[in-house]
Amino acid sequence: MVHGETFTVRSQGFSEVRDISEAVQRIVTRSGIRQGLVNVTALGSTASVSTIEYDPALVEDLRELLERLVSRSLHSRHSATWGDDNGFSHLRATLMGPGITLPVSDGAVLLGTWQQVVLIDHDNRPRERQVHVQVLGE
Repeated sequence: MVHGETFTVRSQGFSEVRDISEAVQRIVTRSGIRQGLVNVTALGSTASVSTIEYDPALVEDLRELLERLVSRSLHSRHSATWGDDNGFSHLRATLMGPGITLPVSDGAVLLGTWQQVVLIDHDNRPRERQVHVQVLGE
């Protein structure tokens, strides 16, 4: 069986990290799938989905790391070509990837004690992000 749903997250950009664990679990529960996999994907080329301990200090550490790896002041050919100054956001999203796949057991997304599913919006402006959740199993 396969079940898919898309939901929207409003974000501020600049690698804002949003906890989406509860939304993902609600979709898994609605799917009725007890054993299988869930894939969570950010639809768009400037956002990522990952897991992290959603602690404010660690979230800021992640944002600082991303800034050091791919600074928002980075000169990019993309920004020069299109004039939107968000080349850095495309590069951050490419490095992190658009999504993750996690196991589902007894109808629950399997996460560690301090592990949450997060959306990271790397763009340089507020956005409404679409996140697609697809659950596969029985």
